[in-house]
Amino acid sequence: MPDAQVDAAQLTELAAGIAREAGDLARLRRAEGVLLAATKSSLADIVTEADREVEALIRSRLSTARPGDGFLGEESGAAESTTGLTWVVDPIDGTVNYAYGIAMYSVSIAAVTGGADPDAWTAVAGAVYAPALGELFTATRGGGAWLGGQRLAVTTHTPAGALLGTGFGYDPATHEGDLATVGSVMPLARDLRRMGSAALDLSYVAAGRLDGYFERGLKPWDFAAAALLVEEAGGRVVRLDTASARPLIIAAGPDLHERLSQVLDK
Repeated sequence: MPDAQVDAAQLTELAAGIAREAGDLARLRRAEGVLLAATKSSLADIVTEADREVEALIRSRLSTARPGDGFLGEESGAAESTTGLTWVVDPIDGTVNYAYGIAMYSVSIAAVTGGADPDAWTAVAGAVYAPALGELFTATRGGGAWLGGQRLAVTTHTPAGALLGTGFGYDPATHEGDLATVGSVMPLARDLRRMGSAALDLSYVAAGRLDGYFERGLKPWDFAAAALLVEEAGGRVVRLDTASARPLIIAAGPDLHERLSQVLDK
């Protein structure tokens, strides 16, 4: 499938440009006022009209630029690839933040080979754009992770304890388990952040703004682009319990990743 061998840097450039356009649309719609479209897994798990409009824009732009590529999006489902390349998209990661006017939301676009299963794919390019913050994170396999023109690197030493990020599921039935998981890692922690956008949490690990991150129940579009950022910034990303309904993702620099895994992989 020769198309899948296209220059990964070109894919990153494409993802970045579309992420910027999509993020600017999301920011415009937020300024105009958010319309709730639906709920998903629970009353707290919402979809806005902007989620759907932004994903439609991304899908249209990718289809025009790369006809035949596959697509896996949070809001509009999947399309099979005839080229060996699939785009994995979260139009607004952090929808609750977005609805409440909190700046921590992002557009996430990744190009992967190997199909739409995260256990089988290889991410080759990715972009995470935070439109309310004006920050664009990009990664190319073998080409590093970047914030604008600044090359990113994960934290390698945490002598005062690790600043960790995490998130909780929307189902109240999972909260007790999530809180117990937090309790188990606190002996390693300097402090904890819960920002509400997994793509930004992972991007912040890549940038050294967080030392590590863990969360259960992420969907493929939540981490496809940002996990590549962490890896290209010198970190490790591992998913555990992948056969369960709520797999666990752990991302950090190599030393902290090992310590977190010893606590969480039980």
